[in-house]
Amino acid sequence: MKTLNDFNFKNKKALIRVDFNVPLDSNFNVTDATRIEAAKPTIIKILEDGGSCILMSHLGRPKGAQDEFSLKHIVSKVEDIIGVETQFIDNCVGDTVEQAASNLQPGKILILENLRFHEEETKGDKDFAEQLSKLGDIYVNDAFGTAHRAHASTTVVAQFFPESKCFGYLLEQEIKSIDKVMKTGEKPVLAVLGGAKVSSKITIIENILDKVDHLIIGGGMSFTFAKANGGKVGDSICEDDKMPLALEILKQAKEKNVQVHLPVDVIAADKFDNNANTQICDINAIPDGWQGLDAGPKSLENFKAVVLESKTILWNGPLGVFEMENFANGTIQLGNYIAQATKNGAFSLVGGGDSVAAVKQFGFEDKVSYVSTGGGAMLESLEGKTLPGIAAILE
Repeated sequence: MKTLNDFNFKNKKALIRVDFNVPLDSNFNVTDATRIEAAKPTIIKILEDGGSCILMSHLGRPKGAQDEFSLKHIVSKVEDIIGVETQFIDNCVGDTVEQAASNLQPGKILILENLRFHEEETKGDKDFAEQLSKLGDIYVNDAFGTAHRAHASTTVVAQFFPESKCFGYLLEQEIKSIDKVMKTGEKPVLAVLGGAKVSSKITIIENILDKVDHLIIGGGMSFTFAKANGGKVGDSICEDDKMPLALEILKQAKEKNVQVHLPVDVIAADKFDNNANTQICDINAIPDGWQGLDAGPKSLENFKAVVLESKTILWNGPLGVFEMENFANGTIQLGNYIAQATKNGAFSLVGGGDSVAAVKQFGFEDKVSYVSTGGGAMLESLEGKTLPGIAAILE
């Protein structure tokens, strides 16, 4: 696979697909610059080679050109983070854009206007992609967060750079991290899957059963498994229609010698509220009117033992309703165990919106091996799908 290190960018213009789809407050200030920071190493490498960077991204889901979704709002933040004066142009195709790109000097950055102001972007329009391709000499895809979309700027544009396209450092790191879990990871390999619903994780579970030795199932979806096994789960979240599937997953796991670890006890509450009354219950004996909102102490002891003996760990989904302080302990303790295992030499990959949010909230970002930047793209990778944005560079 071709990466940045296969090219010297001296006097070259790099057309880079970045993922600067960052959250803004009501005054258009960037409230979380993680994605901009993640693209920095790629941009700096190109500038230090003596090249220039033309950055293209989307922001939000605009209907046509809408000022609130303009990338002009993030220019000053990009300048702060990269430390280089950054130009902005209020379109991404056309004569004035081509002129601006042509005039861009080595060591400089140009940010194009939101790609999604043009509906051709999401339609994967070939003519639109060709217009984008005229702006640069080398195409770099560094946007893992959109690699699962076959859009003009993420996939189609690559065909106009048959010999001069590559992955940026961020996308390269994402691919290698997922490969480490799915293909080359040192055993034992553990997947921790949490979150509310079995239905959203079915394809991931089915795909990873061939690759893992241990599977911890936590969060809301554990109640579907508990009830399928004959347990009483009270008012806990439960997908009754997925109970046969839960049993099928347990059967497949057994056939494949994968040890499945379910919670044995939970912190139950008499309502979905941080200030609810709570009690510790066996997961199979939750009283009516009560619902499990976090993993219990015995479950955490069991999970700790599994995590600490694992050499490769994937964490996707929290163990409880961590947004409420009184039900965050399970997720925090899991983070502590994974941090400890990582310190002891394990490789740990965290991915998926809620897990990433928890890792940031509780300060585990620097204590795990890698935190994925792409929610949907990460999940599709774990489901075994080939992402179009990745395939386009490999072709």
